[in-house]
Amino acid sequence: MLLYRLYVDEVGNHDLTHADDDNQRFLSLTGIILESEYTLKVFQPEMEQLKRDFFQTDADEPVIFHRKEMVNKRTPFHPLRDAETEQRFNTALLTALAGWDYRVITVVIDKKAHRDQYQTWHFHPYHYCMTVMLERYILFLHYGKHQGDVLVEKRGGVEDSKLIDSYSRLYTRGTDHISPDIWQECLTSGQLKLRLKSANIAGLQLADLIAHPSRREILIENRLLVDNRDIFGDQICAILRQSKYLRNRKSGVITGYGKKLLP
Repeated sequence: MLLYRLYVDEVGNHDLTHADDDNQRFLSLTGIILESEYTLKVFQPEMEQLKRDFFQTDADEPVIFHRKEMVNKRTPFHPLRDAETEQRFNTALLTALAGWDYRVITVVIDKKAHRDQYQTWHFHPYHYCMTVMLERYILFLHYGKHQGDVLVEKRGGVEDSKLIDSYSRLYTRGTDHISPDIWQECLTSGQLKLRLKSANIAGLQLADLIAHPSRREILIENRLLVDNRDIFGDQICAILRQSKYLRNRKSGVITGYGKKLLP
């Protein structure tokens, strides 16, 4: 039996008030499934080496991979302002993303469609996405006869408390699709783990790097976004499609498993 951890990153917000605004209409959660010993012995050390090769200058100030800061080439990612360095780093990162052993689940919710479809009842968009993602993670663990837990980036006091409660209810009660005994068999505890981005959690940083390109691809595939080319993001998604997205165990289908659009 192996021990896994699901690392979760979000793009967007859960607010339904501005769901008609195309800039705020979609929320996505991306989860990265990593085996714990592999993370400790291979994945985390290799990510830290990648940082040292291009950005690390002070041993006491760890570099935290954050896609937005990297795209804008803000310190400590200012070396990317040099075109040759940027090209070398992009190549190294793509090689690492292809070589690392992980699985990906991205769930996107169209908040406008969700609000319009359920006018008298609204499942909290973030919790809805999380429930759908966790069901897929639980089945991954169940069919593989493994166990695992979940680590999410902290969002704020009230929101974190609500998410902790929601996670605990899933552990205790299960869902319509998966009974509570399977949840309890697969998860090591009913306690959700939360950490700040500044904690330098390698799995959260990988989720951050992948979340935006994955969400963008799902929206394009469902004709909810105009396909303005993002060549580097497309290269990341090609890697995910080739070997990283969670798939149906028998058919190999990704849609509905590694990629899911709600409602």
